[in-house]
Amino acid sequence: MKLFRIKPVYAHCDLPCGVYDPAQARIEAESVKAMMAKYEGLDEHNKLRAVILIEQRAELVKHHLWVLWTDYFKPVHLEKYPDLHEKFWLATKQAGECKHHMDVAEADKLLEMIDEIAKIFWETKQ
Repeated sequence: MKLFRIKPVYAHCDLPCGVYDPAQARIEAESVKAMMAKYEGLDEHNKLRAVILIEQRAELVKHHLWVLWTDYFKPVHLEKYPDLHEKFWLATKQAGECKHHMDVAEADKLLEMIDEIAKIFWETKQ
């Protein structure tokens, strides 16, 4: 007798609940910026921790952007916003760039890019 039956399950995305929000990416980017701003005032132990956290948070920014890009936005959105793919590509590249610098200006660029994507996102939600 089988205790468990494995049966394939199908969903239209990673988040079948339909809850999407660019705020998730923005919160992580704000965390990256805050840690960059505090970095110089930290002792050596906490500088290492800050670098690790910046790396993790920047990866989470990329993750949240990728979920929006690949699961929420559809071809109809690309028709209205033909530069959408480029916006996502540049924003995820910028998240990676934040892992290479302790420059708050790099985090500010990332936040601006996320805000551009968020503006489009909310226009499509109307």
